[in-house]
Amino acid sequence: MAVWKRFKSDKLGMFCLIVLTFIFLVGIFSRQLAPNDPTAIDVANKYAGFSSEYPLGTDQLGRCVLSRLMYGAKTTLIISLITMIWTIGIGGILGLISGFFRGWVDEVIMRICDIMLSFPSEVMILSIVGILGIGVKNIVIATVLAKWAWYCRMIRSIVIQYTDSNYIRFAKVSGCSHYHIITKHILPMTMGEIAVLATLDMGGIILNISALSFLGLGVQAPTAEWGMMLNEAKSVITIYPELMLVPGLAILTTVALFNFLGDSLQEAFNPKNATFKKEAV
Repeated sequence: MAVWKRFKSDKLGMFCLIVLTFIFLVGIFSRQLAPNDPTAIDVANKYAGFSSEYPLGTDQLGRCVLSRLMYGAKTTLIISLITMIWTIGIGGILGLISGFFRGWVDEVIMRICDIMLSFPSEVMILSIVGILGIGVKNIVIATVLAKWAWYCRMIRSIVIQYTDSNYIRFAKVSGCSHYHIITKHILPMTMGEIAVLATLDMGGIILNISALSFLGLGVQAPTAEWGMMLNEAKSVITIYPELMLVPGLAILTTVALFNFLGDSLQEAFNPKNATFKKEAV
């Protein structure tokens, strides 16, 4: 409750949350809200200007840009959200196990993480996609494999801070099972920091998904997706720059909103940060 009160007092954080919620809702209800079919081809109306029928004009195939933008929000955000859930799930479980039990289990998991983190994530993603082939499923798998180790190490460090506290030591001495301690004590205390990590990195996931689609390795035509829209418009960037500007601004805005929201959540869960900023000012 105290966290929510601190978050509500942050106007920027609330603004970001409201706008992101709006973007998600537009994507979810894009079928009902979109003015046209995003895949309907009408070559006779290609590169049409802004109008009541096509509020943001049409692309090289005469498809409604606004409709594709709205459907693209659903595709981009859902793929990014699924990727984040799997990444947090794998990294979180292994991080909890590693940080709580320590010993040889910790050594094995951390050495695997060291191997995974020794490669740049972007290079690993491209390599995995090159092996598995193009497609949405494969870019999700590639992104999860490339990023889980970072989350595992971060969550492990968070868990260690709490397992060394007197509160957890007392629970162990009292005879509480490991499962009870992890689910009832460790996990609730770490959820806030895990949420902050996920929110801050959500922008990076969106950029990765869009970049892979832009390179032709992710979402394939005619599916509407922001990175795919950039890919399709790059050949006419000098003539019709607005075709790249629209999805580009959508990606930029969404990533920025997630970054600002993550900063606000960090201050809400750790009020010392906000106090320190005020004192510094």
